[in-house]
Amino acid sequence: MHLIIDGYNLLHSTQSLTRLNSVQLRWERDRLIDHLSAYQKLKPSRMTVVFDGWLGGWATEKKEVKRGIEVIYSKLGEKADEVIKRLVREKGSEAIVITSDREISKYAERMDAAVIPSEQFREKLEISSGRPEEGLEEEDVGEEKGTKKKGLSRRPSKKEKRARAALKKL
Repeated sequence: MHLIIDGYNLLHSTQSLTRLNSVQLRWERDRLIDHLSAYQKLKPSRMTVVFDGWLGGWATEKKEVKRGIEVIYSKLGEKADEVIKRLVREKGSEAIVITSDREISKYAERMDAAVIPSEQFREKLEISSGRPEEGLEEEDVGEEKGTKKKGLSRRPSKKEKRARAALKKL
């Protein structure tokens, strides 16, 4: 299992980053990496976080390992989406992509990778750290198991099966 995380997409799932200066943004990235590192200790898996560097990055792609998490900054002129797509292409069905970006989600699904929306993964991070988000209680987490589908087909699609399997692993 290899988690490929759309870094800014996950950060945007809880707050707007548009008004942050470069120091505050760096602090938010580091805080996210700290949360992911704590999560990784509970659920060992390989994690890669990809951040955009296309507007103010380096001339080449920058890779580093922080607290056991591989961090990639896309190069100047390249969006993180392209780096994520390349990683998904390399990993295939071994990858679990954490993003709410529709374009990346559709691409990952075509490559047989599971996709978990950023908001859902954020909840997992909060619960694992012992700090559930406001309004989210332990009993609410498993609530969707008992819901019945309406309509003709009662079987989950391949996409739903893949997402459920990935969520169980998380």
